Amino acid sequence: MPLRILVIGSGGREHALCWRLSQSDLVENIFVCPGNGGTSQEKKTSNINLPADDLPKLVEFAVQNEINLVVPGPEQPLVDGVEGLFRKVGIPVFGPSQLAARMEGSKAFSKDFMARHFIPTAQFKVFKASQFDEAANYVKTCKHNVVLKADGLAGGKGVLIPESEEEAIAGLKDIMVSNVFGSAGSEVVIEELLVGPEISVLAFSDGYTIVPLPAAQDHKRIGEGDTGPNTGGMGAYAPAPVATPEIMNQIMTETLRPTIDGMRKEGFPFVGMLFTGFMLTPTGPKVLEYNVRFGDPETEALMLLLHEDTDLAAVLLACAEHRLDSVSISIRPGFAVSVILASQGYPGSYPKGKEIQIENVPSGVVVFHAGTTNKNDAIVTAGGRVIAVSAFASSIQDAVDLVYKGVDRISFEGKTLRRDIAHRALKAAEHTPEGLTYAQAGVSVDAGNALVDAIKPYVRATRRTGADAEIGGFGGIFDLKAVGYTDPILVSGTDGVGTKLRVAVDVGVHDLVGIDLVAMSVNDLLVQGAEPLYFLDYYGCSRLDVDIATQVVKGIAEGCRQANCALIGGETAEMPGMYQEGDYDLAGFAVGAVERHLILPRQNITEGDILLGVSSSGPHSNGFSLIRKIVSVSGLEYSSPCPWDSTTTLGRALLEPTRIYIKQLLPAAQAGLIKGMSHITGGGFLENIPRVLPKTLGCYVDASKWDLPPVFRGAPRNGRTFNNGIGMVLIVDPKNLAAAVQSLQGSAQVYEIGEVTTTAGVEMRNLQAWS
Repeated sequence: MPLRILVIGSGGREHALCWRLSQSDLVENIFVCPGNGGTSQEKKTSNINLPADDLPKLVEFAVQNEINLVVPGPEQPLVDGVEGLFRKVGIPVFGPSQLAARMEGSKAFSKDFMARHFIPTAQFKVFKASQFDEAANYVKTCKHNVVLKADGLAGGKGVLIPESEEEAIAGLKDIMVSNVFGSAGSEVVIEELLVGPEISVLAFSDGYTIVPLPAAQDHKRIGEGDTGPNTGGMGAYAPAPVATPEIMNQIMTETLRPTIDGMRKEGFPFVGMLFTGFMLTPTGPKVLEYNVRFGDPETEALMLLLHEDTDLAAVLLACAEHRLDSVSISIRPGFAVSVILASQGYPGSYPKGKEIQIENVPSGVVVFHAGTTNKNDAIVTAGGRVIAVSAFASSIQDAVDLVYKGVDRISFEGKTLRRDIAHRALKAAEHTPEGLTYAQAGVSVDAGNALVDAIKPYVRATRRTGADAEIGGFGGIFDLKAVGYTDPILVSGTDGVGTKLRVAVDVGVHDLVGIDLVAMSVNDLLVQGAEPLYFLDYYGCSRLDVDIATQVVKGIAEGCRQANCALIGGETAEMPGMYQEGDYDLAGFAVGAVERHLILPRQNITEGDILLGVSSSGPHSNGFSLIRKIVSVSGLEYSSPCPWDSTTTLGRALLEPTRIYIKQLLPAAQAGLIKGMSHITGGGFLENIPRVLPKTLGCYVDASKWDLPPVFRGAPRNGRTFNNGIGMVLIVDPKNLAAAVQSLQGSAQVYEIGEVTTTAGVEMRNLQAWS
């Protein structure tokens, strides 16, 4: 079916879209509301004289004129719900729903979304207009420079960058008290001022697939050298050399894909053009803001980068019909530059009606109208930004030279422009180094060496017979003969700490997860009767923070000390782009030994054997994906007072380390008092106890035999997900029960919680006792 397209808007962006859409063989007609003096000059294109903000009339026009694709240009119609109005009459829209448009319509909403989905952005806090005193106090105490953002749409003027605390307080008063931005200032976002180059990434999406265009850089200030007041944009160029393939891949994996997936999962999938502003900070790309439409003046440059084989109309329709993966989007090699010609006085007051003269422009240059109109058969100025002159060439220098040749062919009274568009790219090209260093790749050898020096004292504290606990060589050494085993079997185990790491990062406490890392591995050795001998760790991150890594290793060393095993080595991997900024990952590997005749579980486990439960210290390191979800829906924060322990915070309580059972349980195992042990980790009683029982046997667990710790009272009570207060289950012969209990006295409580039975599986009894 031939496409009849309605484009809503009147700027250079809309002209550029019409220019490109008119080249499609699929397109029969393009109607622009209201359009400008240049849109109607494109083939297949005509302006319509309707108010662009009268959405019902636009719908009526579209139905009467058999429109089958709508392309809104500016954000306001999208925020107002234009997509839903056309969807009700069966006309697809290249643009998001009203719910999805909140990503631009409410900065508070978008920042909260980023926080929920761990998308890199500036630190922030949101205040209602009635909270001026709280907001002012936050500015005074947050210890970083701030940016103030009115929550709603404010015509591009709702962002203030104060240069002092006094300016910040005055800005807050303007937004929250004087109400200078009207309803847009009903809430204000105060966020950390980020530093670095800015880029804009525009990406097509159908709600499932996302395809970014080359990154662009625009020029907001009116004056050359980035001076003077902010504007809607005085020019742009793409691709921006600062957006390297590595950075674009990082943006895709850390921001664009999580954004599209998160919006879909939350019930408002994004269809249209996701336009994301990034600051390339020293710690990686961070989101400045989302926009939900084509950028202006970025679009005027990007349209020239689309390969001639790319049919823009087909792409837009595929997005609207949720099948973006069925079309191809190709970019031709080269650079595009767009320069804005503005009216004198812009961005303040300016005259209108100045006649515009356009001579023949060089090949490779395209003139897009913005604030123009037809008057008495002449094109005259009608806005602040009047013309966007765009050019394409194989190099950035050639594209800049060409675009200014085009600029010089256009004249009108008061013509205002910048002659330094793309100055960042040109300057970078002049200073491109002949070779890159490892540090420029994001890896600090010095930081790695500093970490080794910082952790050596902690490592030395784990010395034991068989190991000197010195690090820095190619491998760790352990003298098994020195330990005195007669007929030893080596036992190994490896583990991590799961998403408990996320809580540690969010709370800012890092040593405790180091203890967890050791505990999860050595407790798995213990259940086989083995004494832990040595431990190795793996620490992976994008950028090595020596202080954080030192705290983690300090915790690992403390865990080794509690388990009486030596920390003999490890690997620290700094891998730029592999992790989100501030995140890290851990893995541990432990090796132990047990005399052959003491290996657990023993083969003589039988019906009637007693189950002893040894108390846990909390959730240990399992179930934290569910725990984090419970916290998120509870309205609590990790900084909130702990509901079951008023002496600490919720975050610190949840980070209580996994109990290490070696010193309390190993003597009983070595004395032959224990037939089997089960480490209660993920899967709880139901999945872990059967791992040590013969296939013909099962057991029951009596939940009334111990008090359910308060940390578990908001969690599922089924014996499967959490340890529910029991971290180890021991199987003992009834004849050895008294001796075993006597041997097991220690910091962890010991309870008689059940028996081995002839019925396979685990029967949970008296679960009502946990209610």
